[in-house]
Amino acid sequence: MMAVGCRIKKNIVRPDRSLVEAFRGIPVANIDDCMNRLSAVQAELCPMNSSPLLGTAFTVKCPAGDNLMFHKALDLAQPGDVLVIAAGGSMSRALCGEIMATYARSRGIAGFIIDGCVRDRDELAQFTDFPVYAKGVIPNGPYKNGPGEINFPVSVGGQVICPGDILVGDGDSILVIKPEDAEELAKAAKAVKVKEEGQLEGIKTGKGFPRPFVDQILEQIGVEYVD
Repeated sequence: MMAVGCRIKKNIVRPDRSLVEAFRGIPVANIDDCMNRLSAVQAELCPMNSSPLLGTAFTVKCPAGDNLMFHKALDLAQPGDVLVIAAGGSMSRALCGEIMATYARSRGIAGFIIDGCVRDRDELAQFTDFPVYAKGVIPNGPYKNGPGEINFPVSVGGQVICPGDILVGDGDSILVIKPEDAEELAKAAKAVKVKEEGQLEGIKTGKGFPRPFVDQILEQIGVEYVD
């Protein structure tokens, strides 16, 4: 019998932790600007609290409304892993709530990304050190029948996420970063962050916000000014 659709890969390759930590404190928007603005998950995946997300992907594929493999992943994941739950975007049932999040946090798991719903939103909103992203909230609980897969590539929010990918999230969205791109990308994103901090300081101190490209492009497209 083929195991596709019902299989678990226990061991994955994780990037060096220094590569992951290189993105700490950099706004997602700054990183995304350096990735040609194509690497964010779709907008329907929203943060359930204000805790920033940073870690390595530990992927789980579940049938709609079923969290059996999610529970297994809670025991297999390592500290610093982010559980990425691909449930087909189903909004019919919550796949986790306060209890599973509390257990994951106790094990050093770095957060949840759920292509589906959660429950206990009021409680999850109080977590200041455990980020949770989901498409929505519903009180209906899940089934626990399986099957599913752990640590195979999944599609979540319009992005393909592989085990070991670096995930960065804040109030804007979540980015998927391939480890082989991480070192160069972190340097570029830090430079953008410094540049934007300088722009903000200039605005606050009355130096204005010079943007010569605006008039240059308007001239190129032949804009007509009408008094």
